[in-house]
Amino acid sequence: MKASGKPLMPRQKAEHTVTLAAALLVLLGGLLAIAAWRRTAAAPMPRPAPMPAPAPAFTPAPGPLSGLTILIDPGHGGYDGGARCRDSGTWEKHINLSVALQTEQALRQQGAQVVMTRRTDADLCEAERPAGLTKKRQDMQNRIRIAREAQADLVLSIHMNEYRARTESGPQVFYRAGCDSGRLLAGCMQQALIGHLQPQRQRAAMAGDYFILQLDIPSVLIECGFLSNPREEALLLTEEYQQRLGTAIAAGVVDYCRLAAAQ
Repeated sequence: MKASGKPLMPRQKAEHTVTLAAALLVLLGGLLAIAAWRRTAAAPMPRPAPMPAPAPAFTPAPGPLSGLTILIDPGHGGYDGGARCRDSGTWEKHINLSVALQTEQALRQQGAQVVMTRRTDADLCEAERPAGLTKKRQDMQNRIRIAREAQADLVLSIHMNEYRARTESGPQVFYRAGCDSGRLLAGCMQQALIGHLQPQRQRAAMAGDYFILQLDIPSVLIECGFLSNPREEALLLTEEYQQRLGTAIAAGVVDYCRLAAAQ
């Protein structure tokens, strides 16, 4: 049978050849994709990698404070800077936190479980609060709430002092009037601070009207030194002195526990 139509010209033959080659490549690619899909579908699904085990909770070393839960409250934070160093301009809130973290480490080395009211430069206020409740009041109420929820056995609130006269110096510990256990803790703490730090001015523990001391458990507010005193400011800004403070505070707690157990 005779084919109909005109014979292809050379240019048309070339274009026809290219079209056929392209079609063949598309077909071949499709076949290869189908084959790859079949192999993938037939292969077993890989097992997911195991999740890493959660880090174990911190267990303090055995020591004289084993079984004791201590709340450490670094005073101020966030919007509330507290007092301010006369020479360096450093806010009290930063030094409070540094000393509190050193105290936490020293207490854990003695076996205590430690709860912190804050670990960063933050206050404890909430975005919304009842009308008439000041930021400061809510901040302090939340610190008390943390102590109650943690079922703390002791409360240590860390602060720095200041006074208009730059000659005032020395750490001082305060307790709530009428709380005998708080008074005993404050006395032990005061003596430990004097023994470890050897301050020029050796003060005595005193009763003080501070919100953080309202709990019915041994609670003290520790004024670690005077930011208004040039010499003490320089000491309080150093890590070495902050470590000494932490060690002294932990020693005060150990002494208190021994005396309380003997009574």
